[in-house]
Amino acid sequence: MSARYTLHGLFASGPTYKVGLMLTLCGEAFDYVSVNLRAGEHKTPEYLAINRFGQVPALVDHSNGRALCQSGAILDYLADKTGKFGGATLDDRLRAREWLFWGWDKLDAPVYRLRGWKLGFRQLEAPQVAMYEAERKAAFETLEAWFTAGHDWLAGVEPTIADIDIYGVVAYAGQSEYDVAQHPHVQAWMHRMQALPHFAAHDALLPHETRRAS
Repeated sequence: MSARYTLHGLFASGPTYKVGLMLTLCGEAFDYVSVNLRAGEHKTPEYLAINRFGQVPALVDHSNGRALCQSGAILDYLADKTGKFGGATLDDRLRAREWLFWGWDKLDAPVYRLRGWKLGFRQLEAPQVAMYEAERKAAFETLEAWFTAGHDWLAGVEPTIADIDIYGVVAYAGQSEYDVAQHPHVQAWMHRMQALPHFAAHDALLPHETRRAS
């Protein structure tokens, strides 16, 4: 029997990892389709039918035929469908979504783009590098201040999609030669995430090739 969900993505994609991590933490087996961006598979009519933006990831829910794109929206959907990581109260749910929007605005771009630059698949000029380095530092300082204030998680007293989303960014910071250890409370939160049942690191979770759920 096929899995309920099929995740379309790329092993090197942070947003794909966010969705894969959510599914794994929820105990949801999923089929995985590797999208070859270099070959232009993300721009084919077939792929655009499930992700109109021509990006990764995309998630197909075979129980209802729904196809979703944008990792934050997918996390929100999965929280609703699985009943997990959505937040225990309305305030928690709202706070989690605030962090998702904050991350997209302040954290994702500097971390991912500096990573791409360091790995050689994005070109940046020196002023751009300096700008993103400053933005990355400011974003990590925001996270550090939150956890220093005594919070174990980003929203409420248990992990939510906010933690999964933000973890799916900070986990890649080291690939841009950023030392997360200079933010000990952020590092402690990362360790709490890594201790969750079913947790899998990005280099172990996402295969390089298409894979059926085991």
